[in-house]
Amino acid sequence: MCTGVRFTDTAGHLFWGRNLDWNEDYGEFPIIMPKGYQLHQQFLGTQTTKYACIGMGIEYDGYPLYFNCGNEAGLAVGGLNFPGYAQFEEGPIDGKTNVAAFEVPAWIAANFSTVDEAEAALKNTAIVAKAPSPEMGIGMLHWMIADAKRSIVIEYKADGMHIYDDTVDVLTNQPPFDWHMENLRNYMCCSGSWPGDIQWRGDTLKPFGTGATMRGIPGDPYSTSRFVKAAFVNTFHPQKATEAENVARMFHTLGSVSFTEGMAAMADGTFEKTLFSDCFSAATGTYYYNTYDSPAIKCARLSDYADAPTDALVKPEMKIFA
Repeated sequence: MCTGVRFTDTAGHLFWGRNLDWNEDYGEFPIIMPKGYQLHQQFLGTQTTKYACIGMGIEYDGYPLYFNCGNEAGLAVGGLNFPGYAQFEEGPIDGKTNVAAFEVPAWIAANFSTVDEAEAALKNTAIVAKAPSPEMGIGMLHWMIADAKRSIVIEYKADGMHIYDDTVDVLTNQPPFDWHMENLRNYMCCSGSWPGDIQWRGDTLKPFGTGATMRGIPGDPYSTSRFVKAAFVNTFHPQKATEAENVARMFHTLGSVSFTEGMAAMADGTFEKTLFSDCFSAATGTYYYNTYDSPAIKCARLSDYADAPTDALVKPEMKIFA
């Protein structure tokens, strides 16, 4: 399972991040796709990338299988698990821009600079159930796309493409996004404010301490609960100014909905845990991440690789963020 979060700093710069939660890793690592890279796609042929991007993924036959990434224009995109609802086309559709499911993050980051641009293109896009190879499965995902102005959620189901404005700037997993948004109405009484004293007839009730108005916000790792918790934390967290403050905000927000090993068993008896958490800063073009077993935050800046050769993907040198 996974959680994605978007917010902006006091100057309006995008920060986007996510938890990837699962019982085993995929051998993922940070990848830079240079501007001008030749991106070989299943249905669109070879395209020259318009924007450099950086994120977490796997390289397969020269293709960056991004879980999520951000580009030099300030656009971020990430795919989150959506089984039971995601349903892609069996083959390409005439008259549509056909994109294989595994290509979505790289295709968006390579070609578009804003959510508006991506949304306009997606309205005539078919997502096709095509795996990178016969040995690899098709990830049943939905996607969050974000920039400094807004975020959207893309869900492709049996009846085709659905595009939602993500007005709370979070995403988790199933059920569909519109269900999660409707469910938030169950928590209208919750806030981060100090409640003060309450009078019940002749008795004055005093709070034990802070957090009284948060009672009712779920804390379990179920996808429906994580959506509410992440939306709550993201809503009431005060905006921050500096890069360090906003990176800290992202990792604390993601930490509030992370998985600790032992708290969520899967059907085979293994435990889901937060394999990695990450953050893309559009202000500096920096990618930050840590892992379950190595909590120190590491980072790499996209601009440091502006002169990298365009004929190969780049595995950046990750430095400790201090």
